[in-house]
Amino acid sequence: MASERRRHVFEILELSGNRQGLAVLAQLLLAALILLNVIAVIVGSYAPVARSIIVELHWFKIVSIGIFTVEIVARVWLCTDDPYGHYRHPVIGRLRYLVTVQTLIDIAAIMPFYFGLALDLRFLRAFRLMRALRLTVYGAAVESLAVVFHNERRSLFGAFVVMIILLIVASSLVYFVERTAQPEAFASIPHAMWWGLATLTTVGYGDVTPITALGRLFGGIVTILGVGMFALPAGILASGYARELRRREFIGTWDLVAKVPLFTSLPAARIADIAAMLEPRSAHIGEIIVRKGDHADCMYFIVEGELEVDVSPHPVILRNGNFFGEIALIAHGDRTATVTAATPCQLLSLQALDLAHFLDNNPELRETLSRVEDERRQATSEGAPPSAAADGVVDVDSRRAAGSGR
Repeated sequence: MASERRRHVFEILELSGNRQGLAVLAQLLLAALILLNVIAVIVGSYAPVARSIIVELHWFKIVSIGIFTVEIVARVWLCTDDPYGHYRHPVIGRLRYLVTVQTLIDIAAIMPFYFGLALDLRFLRAFRLMRALRLTVYGAAVESLAVVFHNERRSLFGAFVVMIILLIVASSLVYFVERTAQPEAFASIPHAMWWGLATLTTVGYGDVTPITALGRLFGGIVTILGVGMFALPAGILASGYARELRRREFIGTWDLVAKVPLFTSLPAARIADIAAMLEPRSAHIGEIIVRKGDHADCMYFIVEGELEVDVSPHPVILRNGNFFGEIALIAHGDRTATVTAATPCQLLSLQALDLAHFLDNNPELRETLSRVEDERRQATSEGAPPSAAADGVVDVDSRRAAGSGR
């Protein structure tokens, strides 16, 4: 029983397991407290305001530090319940957890309070707000950025090494050129490195500059080199982020296509070919996507938003991951229901002509799709209510399939 409670508390603190409601609430409350502490530190640094609320700031700091301490201790104590087994050992596991970057930052944020230091580092806990981003629509973007840093770590390290070498060479050369003219500013190579860093990054503070003709010529060359070298990491990250976005988009699109009964039995490579033919489309609220009686020439996948299918006795709502109009790809009949955007929507469409061209190049798949279509029709006519069967709506509640408006 005790171990079960430990696991539940761990799931809440780490936003894992099946207790998502409590976990989300706990993370949002903690994020709000961290944000208030960052604001308190900022306000506390402004003397005119800080003097007027010094007592309130003091007690808020004590309460916050207490909550943060309990949270850190709880995380360290419960880390042995990590589902991935990274910290399973009761001693070594907890020591490993203590030296993780996030835990060290959390500890550093509260240590000055316990040691009586005149230093308030609570703002460091702002890094913990990254966890709260996982609960928002920006969570996927942050996760993608982390994946890009991991995937491109070797390239970034290589660029960093090159920049360090360039900094050392540039600082050493300017030291030998300028040390006689400016013995104080360029007293040593480490002194010259401040100039080298400011020049290579093109910040150019101007507090240390070459005054000799050769030094200025060399400084111009270093500036030009710096523009290229310090832009290199940005290029690596930009290209890596673009690849990660394309990968995620492909996986999501492939998954949408694979759920369609017509395509479920196809090989993965063929599903990927079909996914590549999808075209994006946006729809605003109230826009009619397909109209009853119109000729059917494509099917749609719902990436984001909700659509309403006008069928009796009650309209059907389609949501993310649903699809409709798949029978139209082969039957080429008329739409039997009107589908309207209930919210702003992002859709992907597959044109019947594109699929026909694909089948012409892959004739072995035509028989497979025809067989699946016959099975789909039979299941629809036998298993769905008459009104729904007429429009091909199947398993809408589970959000797996919808073929309204054939």
